[in-house]
Amino acid sequence: MSTPLAIAGAGGASTDTSRLASKDNLDAAGKRFEAIFTGMMLKSMRAAKLGDGLFDSKASAQFRDMQDQQLAQAMASHAPIGIGKAMTEFLAKNASLAPTPDGSSTP
Repeated sequence: MSTPLAIAGAGGASTDTSRLASKDNLDAAGKRFEAIFTGMMLKSMRAAKLGDGLFDSKASAQFRDMQDQQLAQAMASHAPIGIGKAMTEFLAKNASLAPTPDGSSTP
């Protein structure tokens, strides 16, 4: 019995790259990647604290994590660091050079 994710020869990953053809999809993916990367960076900075705060609790940590997530999304959309744009340009370049099934390359 095979699952939908178990594609023979693909290592479980989908080989459908038709979504890459849309610039809007690539831009949205770049923004999401930027937000995820910035969020991971903020989380790493929070984990590197040198001591515990006097009033720290699980509730304040949970709200701080939610605030960091919103901050990361805002940073990605208003003041990006550029990693999402670099990823988008890389994927766009590779998608335009990918050969089609008939052997020609897409424009």
